[in-house]
Amino acid sequence: MNRIPLHFGLALIFSLFLACSKPMPETIPDSEINSWFDAEYEELLQMSPLQLTTQGRKDRYGEIDDMSEAAEDKKLAWMEESVAEMESKFDYKLLSPQAKVSYDLWKYQYEMEKKDVEFRRMNYVFNQMGGLHTMIPTMLINFHKVDEASDMTALVSRIKESGRAINQLLERAKLQTAAGVRPPKFAYEYVIQQSKALIQGQPFTDDKSNAPLWTDALAKIENLEKEGKITPEQAEEFRTNAMDALVSNFKPAYEELIAWLESELPNLEESPTGVSRHEMGNAFYAHKLKSSTTTDLTADQIHQIGLDEVKRIQQEMLVIKDQVGFEGDLKAFFKFVNSDPQFFFPNTDEGRQAYLDESTAFLDEIKQKLPDYFGILPKADLVVKRVEAFREQDGAPQHYNQGTPDGTRPGTYYVHLSDMNAMPKSTMEGVAYHEGSPGHHMQISIAQELESVPKFRTQMGFNAYVEGWALYSEALAKEMGQYKNPYYDFGRLVNEIWRAIRLVTDTGLHAKGWSEADAIKYFSENSSIAPGAIQAEVRRYMVIPGQATGYKIGMLKIQELRKLAEAELGEKFDLKAFHDVVLGGGALPLDILERVVKEWIAEVKASEQLQ
Repeated sequence: MNRIPLHFGLALIFSLFLACSKPMPETIPDSEINSWFDAEYEELLQMSPLQLTTQGRKDRYGEIDDMSEAAEDKKLAWMEESVAEMESKFDYKLLSPQAKVSYDLWKYQYEMEKKDVEFRRMNYVFNQMGGLHTMIPTMLINFHKVDEASDMTALVSRIKESGRAINQLLERAKLQTAAGVRPPKFAYEYVIQQSKALIQGQPFTDDKSNAPLWTDALAKIENLEKEGKITPEQAEEFRTNAMDALVSNFKPAYEELIAWLESELPNLEESPTGVSRHEMGNAFYAHKLKSSTTTDLTADQIHQIGLDEVKRIQQEMLVIKDQVGFEGDLKAFFKFVNSDPQFFFPNTDEGRQAYLDESTAFLDEIKQKLPDYFGILPKADLVVKRVEAFREQDGAPQHYNQGTPDGTRPGTYYVHLSDMNAMPKSTMEGVAYHEGSPGHHMQISIAQELESVPKFRTQMGFNAYVEGWALYSEALAKEMGQYKNPYYDFGRLVNEIWRAIRLVTDTGLHAKGWSEADAIKYFSENSSIAPGAIQAEVRRYMVIPGQATGYKIGMLKIQELRKLAEAELGEKFDLKAFHDVVLGGGALPLDILERVVKEWIAEVKASEQLQ
């Protein structure tokens, strides 16, 4: 028998005594780090008056963001300091799993912002999709609520400020042009059209109709007067001040913008390829893919995923074609559902209202089923509206604008209805679920209403997660018993193949030298989407590279994680619980979402073993 020497044994016992007597490090309470995050986020939020308004707050209510590069640099420096403070203040190993997610997200958003600034002259400042030239007026009309006289004073101030903001953006566009980066010609043609619409009518021109912002201002002033919150004299003063701000500040900025855009038209390409034609274009596109998908997938990998998904979905389409008894191949069926009058509402105001009414009816019906599939439900209301005339485009995709966290402004599902021939009935049901519930409205509203995470997480919007969830919701609606009309179920597949085609066409345009015509050809040959909608889609991809790839990549990841959970948990798998895990932490990068789901699977398994 071997014996431990006495001096060694005493030393071992002494070291064990010290180890046992030394206090184990305690975990950092979530409340401590969450309080720090909330204070930091409030400081960050105060840098953006428009973001404050988006959240229903009236801080800095008369201001519009500084749109300069210098302001971006200042924000990035602040974020860098904040991340450094977080890393020095909190030991990652002592954080709870939920707090670790918050820590990782705070650092992730800084790293992505840093990369965005590196490529900031690559993003087209003015384009037809989400340019600030239309976003600012849209926010003033829809988000800037006027409840008191002071709110109207703030609105007049913001109309003045919008001129300054547009001038700053114009300076940035000029810097971009000097760097050799120009959008396709159609982008500026659309922006010119949109900008002219904003300064058409009273008080800018002698037209009988009023310009959009003037209509809005008059209505808000009239409402204050009706409610007795201002006198007739004050109302007249507000009308005078609003008119002066529009004519003296807003109009000159837009006139200068239009003049510059028109001077640039001869320098723009009629039929360009994607951003790879620019210097640093390939690196920029790789960054946009990472930003949009929150993965490290390459353009080639995404392109192949798209090709595979298109092929798979077409097989499902053939099943429905045969189910409805259509004679002919899939292309002939595409042509049929894309042209037969039964699949379209009349191109009239009555037809437009019918589209809105039927979409609302679908959303009302599925709302009754949500408690069977979700434990967490949104409190905020949802409305379906037509896009304002000054920014409406034939065939442009529907979209969602979030409500306020406190529910005072509902979420809005916006529909472009200027051309009803580009809005088939067959796809309407799936799009309603995508934009409404259980899609964007439900996910974003739940995120905004979360109380268990720091506030910054309630406002995050990672593209692959947000759009992936919405596309997953279209398929989930079928499990919930929707799409009773087989043509509408076919429309669901049309919507899904649309997103798969995006993987092929977006990467084709920006990484493989495809022209607009190449992308339209592929789109047309593999879907039943209306020609007008296809052109609008392809032009969207060309001006916001990478964004369209997030939908299908995100959906595939959520479906993959659900299959994993079903396989791992067997009879213990609870779909409601899975959905609550996916939605219960706000939007996440896909790798972090995977981590969260796997942690939940492990917890369920552990609790089962304890029983």
